[in-house]
Amino acid sequence: MTSQQPERPKRRTFTKAYKARILAAFDALPEGSAERGALLRAERLYHSHIEHWRKQAETGTLAASTGKPVKSAEAEELARLRAENKKLKAANDKLAGELGKTRTALDIAGKAFALLQDISSSADSEKK
Repeated sequence: MTSQQPERPKRRTFTKAYKARILAAFDALPEGSAERGALLRAERLYHSHIEHWRKQAETGTLAASTGKPVKSAEAEELARLRAENKKLKAANDKLAGELGKTRTALDIAGKAFALLQDISSSADSEKK
């Protein structure tokens, strides 16, 4: 008696046209209606599919779900600028912290100088 494990199911792939058609049909139905759920059940889809495809449509990367999504030049530029912005904000935060330390050190040095001047002037007045 040989027991064979069943083959793993193949992951479904969806064409760009199918995604666009389902998104349009889903959005045409009233929000919160039972028809939306019925559409998802009939197509064997989850709400997460709709959310993911909608996000893809907004960024312009709506493509077949296999492989890497096709990015437009604008999307790549936006991603690069966001990464650069994140680095610049981190550098700005670091420099702001260093500036605070420098200001504190200068304040302490100024107070020490004033104290030394006060001690020096009181020592000079005692000599007279």
